[in-house]
Amino acid sequence: MRKLLSIYLLISCAVALAEEQITLSTIQLNNLGVQTGPLIAVKSIPLMNAPAKVSIPPANEYLVSTSHAGLVNRIYVSIGDEIEKGHVLAMIKSPELLALQQRHLKSVNNLRVAKTQYIRDGKLYKEGVIADRRWLETKVNYQVFKSQFNETRQLLEISGISQSDINALEKSHKMSSQLKVSTPISGVVLNRMITVGERVDALASLFRVANLEKLWLDISIPQQRIAQVHIGDTVILEGIETAAKIFLLGKSVNEENQTVLVRAEVKTGKHLVRPGQTVNVKIRQTSQHPIFKVPNTAIAQFKGKSYLFVRNKTGFAVTPVQVLGREEQKTIITGDIQEKNKIAIKGAVALKANFLGLGSDE
Repeated sequence: MRKLLSIYLLISCAVALAEEQITLSTIQLNNLGVQTGPLIAVKSIPLMNAPAKVSIPPANEYLVSTSHAGLVNRIYVSIGDEIEKGHVLAMIKSPELLALQQRHLKSVNNLRVAKTQYIRDGKLYKEGVIADRRWLETKVNYQVFKSQFNETRQLLEISGISQSDINALEKSHKMSSQLKVSTPISGVVLNRMITVGERVDALASLFRVANLEKLWLDISIPQQRIAQVHIGDTVILEGIETAAKIFLLGKSVNEENQTVLVRAEVKTGKHLVRPGQTVNVKIRQTSQHPIFKVPNTAIAQFKGKSYLFVRNKTGFAVTPVQVLGREEQKTIITGDIQEKNKIAIKGAVALKANFLGLGSDE
């Protein structure tokens, strides 16, 4: 049937093979059921599909620990809670904290005495009342106590005690064994490693918190296809209105599955994905040349090359194109074509039969 149709077209249509032109009248077009449609311009090419995992940048993740051993007596947050920087997560009763406060108050008193002596001896030295040796000893003594004061104050800050609480301690001399465990960043509580009544050691990890304003996609690409992927390529998550941009191409191959790590930063729809989530992604590549999306039925294959039937005044020009990719029932192409062109999208099988019948056994 296909050969008969080709013979009919060869006889009834003036076909100029040298110019790759199929000449058809309006009546012939209607008889063949040929319909035309527009070229749809697109910006990117579908490259490949791949699995990926949502991850958190290391700089946005933090393990909250305690600087002193003690007993956990209050917990204020649960997994999933949103927290602001400085938010108190838990309270720990720590005898070590009492000892540190006592040391600090001692350094406060020592510094106060040393400062008074420093001011007094400074005046006496200017008046020539005391010797150089005594003035030197007074200065050294003052610097030593000042260093001790700064040391104990910094240790209290490291312990998680706020500046206002330290100032209150220095004024009132009222000590407390309750150690506040606060978050150093704003974000979300991802994990809690303690329970009320539990005794914890110094530097023990208590909470895992993270700022989710920035998320990454860790994509596994087969090493034989890594050369096709480039920095700046777009990543689309299947079934999720989320897009990302590739910013890193791994330099090593995973020995177990022979894949290369490609990392993308999520740009839109961050609220639709969660850390640890496994997703399927599509990598798309922006083209520097005009590219178009056409129905698969609009493409003709002949001697290993692809063609479109572009409408013109006398019929259709058989125009070679380059296939860049496919998605669902569409083909992404480029070539010597323009967005204003009309192409055969329905009834194109008759035109294909005409063209392929000139030398193809398809």
